[in-house]
Amino acid sequence: MIEIEGLSKRYGTKLAVDDVSFTVRPGIVTGFLGPNGAGKSTTMRMIMGLDSPSAGRALVAGQPYARLRSPLHEVGALLEAKAVHTGRTAFNHLLALAATHGIPRSRVHEVIAMTGLESVASKRVGGFSLGMGQRLGIAAALLGDPHTLILDEPVNGLDPEGVRWVREFCRYLASQGRTVFISSHLMSEMSQTADHLIVLGRGRVLADAPIAQVISGATRRVVRVRTPRARALTAALTGPGVTITSFDDGALEVSGLEAAQVGDAAAAAGIALHELTPVDASLEEAYLELTRDDVEYHSEVTR
Repeated sequence: MIEIEGLSKRYGTKLAVDDVSFTVRPGIVTGFLGPNGAGKSTTMRMIMGLDSPSAGRALVAGQPYARLRSPLHEVGALLEAKAVHTGRTAFNHLLALAATHGIPRSRVHEVIAMTGLESVASKRVGGFSLGMGQRLGIAAALLGDPHTLILDEPVNGLDPEGVRWVREFCRYLASQGRTVFISSHLMSEMSQTADHLIVLGRGRVLADAPIAQVISGATRRVVRVRTPRARALTAALTGPGVTITSFDDGALEVSGLEAAQVGDAAAAAGIALHELTPVDASLEEAYLELTRDDVEYHSEVTR
């Protein structure tokens, strides 16, 4: 378990993390989201003892990381895949890490096989692609068979097979009762991987809830309906809290009513429906709505 209590970090006049509190529980995959500059990486670095908090504390298994007696057996982390000796081979890099904790050579072979690095294990890390570097970072995180995994952008640079492997492996580790904490900018991937989400914006917690609750709480559900009598249906549905949007293809999107209510109103007015579909919002839509006012770096669309 990871416990964050009143955590803050200030760099000069900039407050990068602002009184953040949350708990990452075992047995589920917890996703960590936020725009660039939101404080995600700084928070992860404080959990791992790489940055000192200005206030508050971060605990892993009830202790600050620096006090863990056998860190690799407690926590496996991927924060910066390039933080390796580029002159070493992948095998020797992992072997050197293993030696610090008395981890047997056989475990090095195991994590190399797990992460698909067999064909490059004897090659120098300096020549690795971004994806191979990510796999090596994940292998290092798994080396001590830790109960807690902290992975910052683990699928960055991976091919589709690698992305799928990370997703399935994270869910497998969580099913074993481990604590799995991952960040990613890929909303489609996070929606398939995470059970619970923590969303940061400008250093503050914007959401801390199961993924379905985050989506439903940040977006409005709509009903897509198609009928040859769009005007008549619009008149039949108009009321307090109801918004109806028409599209060029003749469809209507109705918010403020459930699909059954739309269908009942159409039937009562004798209006035939050719389509009646509840449309669930995506995680991307919910995320953009949540962080709309907390994006530090805005992009403009040129036309």
